[in-house]
Amino acid sequence: MSRFIFLSLFVACTALGELPPSAYETMQSEAPEHLQIQVLRVDIEPGEKESAQEILIMATVEKVLRTASGVKPGDLINISYQLEDRPPGWVGPGQVPILAQGDTHVAYLKKLEKPETYAPAAGAMSFHNF
Repeated sequence: MSRFIFLSLFVACTALGELPPSAYETMQSEAPEHLQIQVLRVDIEPGEKESAQEILIMATVEKVLRTASGVKPGDLINISYQLEDRPPGWVGPGQVPILAQGDTHVAYLKKLEKPETYAPAAGAMSFHNF
């Protein structure tokens, strides 16, 4: 019985883990767009599922550090992504944060098919450097 308890505690402690920093560093280095943005507007709408939210951020590009899409400083872009409510004890990578209007952030993004629209490319670390 004590072996079962030890195994259960071990699994519970390791199951709550986040992705390792190296995974986020790889996603950041492979992101097609590495920008500095200023958030102009944040819209939060209900998602397709009851437990989801659609996030749409309008931002201006302040600085281009890397671009595959040709974005330039001064361009207006939209960043679109979805967040899902996660139950207590959920296991897996962190969610992309919701940015605040007026804030300036680094942004690791990938271009979507919709014009001037991008998505986070580095998961929970799409708007922060390591």
